[in-house]
Parts: sequence; structure tokens; C-alpha cells
Amino acid sequence: MSETQPFLQVKNIYKSFGHVEALRGVNMEAYTGEVLALVGDNGAGKSTLIKTLSGAVWPDCGEIWLNNQKYSRLKPKQAIKIGLSTVYQDLALANTRDVPCNIFMGRELRCGILLNKKAMYTEAQKLIGNLGIKIPSLAVPVSILSGGQRQGVAVARAIHQGGKILIFDEPTAAMGLVESAAVLKLIKNLAEQGFGVIIISHNLEQVFQVANRVCVMRQGKVVNTVRTADVCAQDVVSMITGALETNSNLN
Repeated sequence: MSETQPFLQVKNIYKSFGHVEALRGVNMEAYTGEVLALVGDNGAGKSTLIKTLSGAVWPDCGEIWLNNQKYSRLKPKQAIKIGLSTVYQDLALANTRDVPCNIFMGRELRCGILLNKKAMYTEAQKLIGNLGIKIPSLAVPVSILSGGQRQGVAVARAIHQGGKILIFDEPTAAMGLVESAAVLKLIKNLAEQGFGVIIISHNLEQVFQVANRVCVMRQGKVVNTVRTADVCAQDVVSMITGALETNSNLN
């Protein structure tokens, strides 16, 4: 990790939907320069926590600290503005538009009243190149790109928006081995470039390939946070299922 102080802290976050307690006092930390994996069974609270960070869900109480600033809740545009960008499974790309249009969607560069397509193409090419993504032509509709390439376009857009912490929801879902490997390489590269990365994943093999730490959730709580170097996949499975009861937090 590149910092001794967390860039993102979640403190005592609660969220209920009627009688369902989705989050019950969640505490979590994320650093720039690392990959943090968020794991747990279905219904553990992972998605609700991520939606809280992205501004899609407002917590009932608790604090979100980002770069030493405290927030009781976030709106979607506010989350993006302060550096939290979420890449969802559907990627939210405009399939009929080209790569630059998707990267600059809602933040287009203009020359007077006209779009500055040349500047957007040049900047998009630079962003894609810095991420190490190989796309033969940026001028094609993103619908014809591979899953890994599309993921890269979504990441480039998040970085262009000012993302410092990038959150991925099941980044390799429905991908083959080659595309999954490309996405995992991209995630590792992002951390090496100084971004903070949070991934939600059910694939523990992939988690152990890319993550520095694993945050385990169960029944709306964080039950443990461990370094991947200190545990094995079976240990994490035991924490997810409750077979290994522990409340230690190894940062």
C-alpha cells in the first residue's frame, strides 16, 4: 500500500429496508495503491455497502470519510466528484457510440458550440494507452468490443471523471478465461498506478490473484479483514459461512 492512512473509511454504517437490516454497524478502510476484495454470501450486505458509497442508497446513520473529509451520506454526482467511481456489471456504456463518446459521456469537450472530437479522441487514446488496454480502433461502437475491452472503457471513463477509489461489482462476471485474465491484469495495474480498488467477487481464486486484503461480510456486518498473504481460500470460506468465528481486524 502506498499510504499509511486510509483514503476511504466507513464508520459504523447502518441501513435498514423495513424490517430487514442490510448493514449493521459496518466499518471498512480502503487505501490507494491496493486492491481490497469485498466478499460474502448472497445477502451479506456487499451490494448495499457499495450502493451507499456510490450514493445510490443513503445510510440511516454512520460516517463516510474520504480523504479526511466526513460525509453522512453521498449523492451519486457528489460521490464521483470527490473520487468514488463505481463500475457496475452492466458497465452502463452506450453500445452504439464509439470509445471517446463513452469516456466523455456527460463531460464532452467543446470548441464553441461544437464537439471537439479530435481532442476527445486524443485524450481517450492516452487514457486507454495508460491503462494498457489494446483496442484496435477507438472509432468503432463499443458493442463490438470484447468484455475486457468494454471493462477498460468503463474504467477509463471513471478515471476521466476523477476517480481515486474505483469500485468493481463482479468485474469478470460471464467472461472467459482470457478476458478475465485481462481484467484482473487491469485491476492490478490500477493499484500499481496509485488508485485504490475495491472489488466485489464470489470468485476466491481471482480474489487471491489480485487482492492485497479481503474484507469478509456476513449478515450485514464485517466479520474480518485479513491480508491475502496471511490466509488461504479455505480460511475465507470459513469466515463467510461462520465456521471460523473471529472479529479480529488485520490491517
